[in-house]
Amino acid sequence: MTPSTLALHRRSSVYLALCLALAIASPVSAQDAANNSNAATSGPSATDNTDNSASSNKAKTLAGLQVNANSAVSAIAPTQGSTIATEPQSIIGSTYIQENIAPTGDYTDAMAISPSVYTIAPNGSGLMETSVASIRGFQDGQYNVTFDGIPWGDSNDFTHHSTSYFTNQETSSVTVDRGPGTASTLGDATFGGTVSVESLVPTNDFNIHPYISLGSWETAIEGATIDTGKLNNSGTNAVVNVQNSTSDGYLTYAGQRRQNVFAKVVQPLGNNTTLTFGGMWNKINQYVPLGATKAQIAEYGPNYALNNNPDSQSYYRYNNDQISTYMGYVGLHSEFDGWTIDNKAYTYAYNHFGFNGLDPNGETPNGTFCNKKGDDCQDPDDVPGQHMRNWYRSWGDIFRLSKELGPGEIRTGLWFDHQDNLRWEYDFDDTVDLPAINTTGAPTKGSDSPVDRYMTDSLRTIQPFVEYQWNITDQAYLVGGVKYEDFLRDLDAEYNQKTGLPQDYSKEWNATLPSAAFHYAFTSDWTAYAQWAKGFLAPNLNLFYTTDPSLSDSALQPEKTTNWQLGTTWTNDRLTLSGDVYKIDFNNFIQSQKVGNITYFYNGGGVHYKGVELEGTYMLGGGFSVYANGSLNRAIQTESNTWNPNTPDKTAALGMIYSNGSVYASLIDKFVGKTYYTANTNDDTPIGGYAITNFTASYKFDPHISDVKDFKIGFQINNLFNNTHINALEGTTVADSTPLFWTIPARNFNFTVSADLF
Repeated sequence: MTPSTLALHRRSSVYLALCLALAIASPVSAQDAANNSNAATSGPSATDNTDNSASSNKAKTLAGLQVNANSAVSAIAPTQGSTIATEPQSIIGSTYIQENIAPTGDYTDAMAISPSVYTIAPNGSGLMETSVASIRGFQDGQYNVTFDGIPWGDSNDFTHHSTSYFTNQETSSVTVDRGPGTASTLGDATFGGTVSVESLVPTNDFNIHPYISLGSWETAIEGATIDTGKLNNSGTNAVVNVQNSTSDGYLTYAGQRRQNVFAKVVQPLGNNTTLTFGGMWNKINQYVPLGATKAQIAEYGPNYALNNNPDSQSYYRYNNDQISTYMGYVGLHSEFDGWTIDNKAYTYAYNHFGFNGLDPNGETPNGTFCNKKGDDCQDPDDVPGQHMRNWYRSWGDIFRLSKELGPGEIRTGLWFDHQDNLRWEYDFDDTVDLPAINTTGAPTKGSDSPVDRYMTDSLRTIQPFVEYQWNITDQAYLVGGVKYEDFLRDLDAEYNQKTGLPQDYSKEWNATLPSAAFHYAFTSDWTAYAQWAKGFLAPNLNLFYTTDPSLSDSALQPEKTTNWQLGTTWTNDRLTLSGDVYKIDFNNFIQSQKVGNITYFYNGGGVHYKGVELEGTYMLGGGFSVYANGSLNRAIQTESNTWNPNTPDKTAALGMIYSNGSVYASLIDKFVGKTYYTANTNDDTPIGGYAITNFTASYKFDPHISDVKDFKIGFQINNLFNNTHINALEGTTVADSTPLFWTIPARNFNFTVSADLF
């Protein structure tokens, strides 16, 4: 997929960031209100991710609070807290996602507006995987991401491929939970919190919603969402979204093509039981850069990435990802005689073929079939590269059971997950597109075999839990519980990563995680909570990337956090306001040292986190609302007493929204404070704070055309003031460990047209 091929698929420094906004927006539709109502009660305190939604006693106790979720301000707030939460959370509803996030975007673009969150999308929203997605300094892989309550991700390090599953158009809400949750919060990385993504909910009315979007960098999206409405007397209904997108991307020669299909069917079984089928399929073909040095940025511009020179290791055709994924689940929910049963069986898979030049940033000269020193090459002008595959499949089940008992409710359940993984990587001669192997010399620079790694591994996770919610009074309840973590890693490698030697090893770890939270409702508008909980992160597969893992893992403990958090939320018809303070101690930090040729891992030190966070939206009147959030964050590594990388010292957002009639518009600025990175032992440098301002507007009207109910046009300008400064470290070069950076994508736009038919 070259840039020309992509074209064929086109269808036509302050402490808090300041910004002004102007808009003229439409009242929220019934469906938007429903989605925002769901969003306002989602997250650890209300979704099936933690099962608190099952509490009949709690529903009675907090009925007045849940009514407030339907307030006018709740429908238009970019982020908001929850009146039933027991830890800090920011809920991003469908209105913000559909109006303010680029049509190519994903859940990381939505979570970016939240306090304490810092994300990097180097190629434009959703046009390559998000490079950084940090919450309070916890990086991707240190917190859970769930889809409709299902934890998903790579088992080797628990990171997530943000563009490889669900799309912006299939998402109804995103909740950023900044904490480990209660005992019923499941996942391998409750360590730093949970990002909960909820999919579309089928409506009761038939509708076809086609849409098309055109934007900067030759970006085009075509798709349609179909709601079947009720198909029969039993109430069966479904929603389907089909989408195609293409883009050249902001970075040079970093194009992407993506196709996605999503479907959900909801089948009532009587009055108290519902069966849900959900599934998605996604395919991506993209050209992937690895960042640029400061010298390259200065010479070629802030968007330099790949080139079109076949004699270069950064030739775009040599740096290509071909990824296909799927996810499916069957959910059963039933309530009877004070009992609630919720079960979800699922599977998902990821299949990635990757191709890259050996050193796309130009510090390693060409040459293949070289000796170990790399100074005598059989083909000195040929381009050295690598071909790889990463495939995994997970399957599992989440079972939850709750029962009214005494002055409250007892909840218990079990999560089981098993993931198999195949990973290989070979050296290639990209010039002739053949494996770089012969009988007289090594394949590429300094290696003895064309195989860098060939390995299979698996991770089995079992997490049972039990918790009790004691409804002390009509205003107060206490939730206490415990979760047990048991996970087993197994590695069978013909060529192990890092060592290149055979390895057959397995190890089982476990941990017990207690939690307690208190919730109090001062009034139906004002609630508060206090939480103490243990978080957890399963050990990374890289512990096995050594000649003898047993030398270090016998005493190795999983990484844990101890969380103390206090917070409050106020919500009425015109104001939603939340604030919290937190203190988190991260211990058992897994570190490594090399003695001779053997790498040892050990527990040492950790990080102390603390901070304060605020967010709120106030309706001024006449359709105008003002939104703001902010955080002060501190994260210090205990052994070195240095600032934790990718942790801004502050974040903030400020903007205005105008919603009245048939027009929506907003102007919102997000500010990210100073961050530090450590590229190598001689380079520990801050990246200064920066701000990005986005403007969006849309207009919905009746075109008076047969079978067309509504017609909508929308326009977005992202990075209004064209800030293209460096905003993140990507890594270092292969040869000389020169730092590689990302810059902020330049000012860009999207123009979207959609309709509701029939």
